[in-house]
Amino acid sequence: MKRSSRSILGLFAASAVAFAATGALAQDVTLRYAHVGSEGDIQYWYAEQAAERIPEATEGRVGVTVFPNSQLGGVQELIDGVRSGSISMGHHEFASLSQLADDIAVFNAPFIYRDGAHALAATDPQNSEVLEEFNETLSEDGGMRIIGRLYRGARQMTANQPVYSPADLDGKPFRGVPLQLWTTMIRGFGAIPTPVEVSELPTALMTGMVIGQENPLTMINANKLYEVQSNVMLTGHMQNVLPVFINERQWGQISEEDQQAILTVLDDLAQETYAQAQEAETNLIGELEGKGMTFITPEDGLKIDAFRDSVSAEIQKDFPSWTPYIERIGKID
Repeated sequence: MKRSSRSILGLFAASAVAFAATGALAQDVTLRYAHVGSEGDIQYWYAEQAAERIPEATEGRVGVTVFPNSQLGGVQELIDGVRSGSISMGHHEFASLSQLADDIAVFNAPFIYRDGAHALAATDPQNSEVLEEFNETLSEDGGMRIIGRLYRGARQMTANQPVYSPADLDGKPFRGVPLQLWTTMIRGFGAIPTPVEVSELPTALMTGMVIGQENPLTMINANKLYEVQSNVMLTGHMQNVLPVFINERQWGQISEEDQQAILTVLDDLAQETYAQAQEAETNLIGELEGKGMTFITPEDGLKIDAFRDSVSAEIQKDFPSWTPYIERIGKID
């Protein structure tokens, strides 16, 4: 009888150990992180660093595998994938989430931020009340949430001709991100909005499908747009901050301790991208000039106020509900 009891107890103990081991393994998570950025772009660096630092911060409990350069599809495939959970997390423009949360594209609005530091403060998922409100909607209705952001620098305009005012782009095809905000903004530029995926952009510019585009200098250089564009207009029309979002169900599988570790890693990376972008923009002007690009500034006759007024009029017409958000964002320190 005693021998039988010992056997039963031994079997129970072995089962308990096996259950504990299984439970521990069940807590391990590997996140599939997709984005459309190419090597050399700061967003590529950001994702690679996240994949390196998150396992370290969570002591190996959370791993990250990165799929850059549209490997898992374009923008719509990325959003649909994160929403469904086939892709764990990704990053792209705030406007790409507008199908899931009305008015969230306000964070992309041209001329909304004082500078890059203001842009990062307004988009902080842990401290910005405006963003926290949008996160509630994303979580409830979109099956995802924003857990970080990265700074790509101010977006600048390029073209294969000098551009000084919206009149110079009248009736000409100009590349826009295939999202409504960019369509509105490009109309404000005076041009005809023409959607082109980033992977197809160099070819579209080379063939004349579009005569220009707008992006941070880091992306302009990384994608070698200096080979197909001659002029850079320093409009600085957007402080380009990209939200990092994750599938809500998979986020819930991560412990609160590891969630906070991930939030800290991503915030540190956001600040680093800001510092890098500032330094890179200064250096890139000289580098791109050396590669044959001509820079046009207000001192050269660039009419930024004309662009601001024209774009703002289009924004007010197409997005009248943004006004209270713009006012609240403006008050963030």
